[in-house]
Amino acid sequence: MKTKLLSLALILLGAISANAHYLWLETNGNGKLGQQHEVKVHFGEYTYGVIEKVDGEAFPSVSKFKLWVIAPDGTKTELKTTAKEDHYLAYFTPEKNGIYTVVMNNNEIDVIDYTQYDFGIFKTHYHSTAKVQVGNTDGDTQVANPEGIVVKQLANNNGDVKLQVLYKGKPLAENELQVYVADLWSKTLHTDENGEVSFALPWDTKYIVETTTKEEVPGTYNGEDYQFIWHCATYCIK
Repeated sequence: MKTKLLSLALILLGAISANAHYLWLETNGNGKLGQQHEVKVHFGEYTYGVIEKVDGEAFPSVSKFKLWVIAPDGTKTELKTTAKEDHYLAYFTPEKNGIYTVVMNNNEIDVIDYTQYDFGIFKTHYHSTAKVQVGNTDGDTQVANPEGIVVKQLANNNGDVKLQVLYKGKPLAENELQVYVADLWSKTLHTDENGEVSFALPWDTKYIVETTTKEEVPGTYNGEDYQFIWHCATYCIK
């Protein structure tokens, strides 16, 4: 009975909370020249072990995303995705050493009315990035979301992960950021005046970072009025 009640509670949480689910990218953080590199797009709640099926009820509503890879020289190439059971799959092949930034953007999501949950009527904008290092030289990831929020990873110089959160190209100071690990473990951090935050990676596992902000500007999308835009950015370290 307790197990059934817990499952029901998680389902209700996903139905009620507009920001309970998020899109994120998964890829190996290290790549090799001339070798095909795999990228996955997931939707769900990693820390709760919720990964939605591509043909389920939830994933189709956020499936109009675009996926690119940005090469070290700034060249941006759109990646073709293939639907699998619980993710979309794509590949790219690094042709030079340096930092590759994989970018997923989805600004084509229907308006949601959550006034009954005291959240309002809103439009969602998802953005996700991932870093792939090819060769020995580290560097920053690139930014490609002038209309919303993005997590940028800065070059590693002391063993900790250092990130910068930008909103419409400017550092987002004092913004809440969640670091998720499996089995319901999470940590809340806040960016400094430069939009930066750093943290250690104590375990050899996958970490997912999520940060959000509300753009308090009303508008209309696909004939539906909304009160604000809910921007969500994720960053996966694997």
